[in-house]
Amino acid sequence: MITRSKLVEQLRDYQIRSQHRCPALSVFSPKPVLSTWTDVAVAIFWALIFTLLLVSSYVTLYFRHYWISFVIVCLGILVPIRLRISRQTLARKRDRRLLLPLSM
Repeated sequence: MITRSKLVEQLRDYQIRSQHRCPALSVFSPKPVLSTWTDVAVAIFWALIFTLLLVSSYVTLYFRHYWISFVIVCLGILVPIRLRISRQTLARKRDRRLLLPLSM
């Protein structure tokens, strides 16, 4: 059943999503929403780390150091996965905070 509070929450989420200034950076942000400039700076930092890992894996492949390249590729895969996990945990905490206590 659709309640008023769910509609208000959906509207709030839509408004927050429509305020994204850098939607491409939201992939590299540890928070679900880029609301402050520090969030944007952290997202740029993680994007640069990911790019550095990608370029260094290509360089190690060029010099035929396959094991080092494999380790760097694995680290490059783990960076976005870890950021996604942190976004999900923050979203769960936010949703848990919005729930009413049992006494109400």
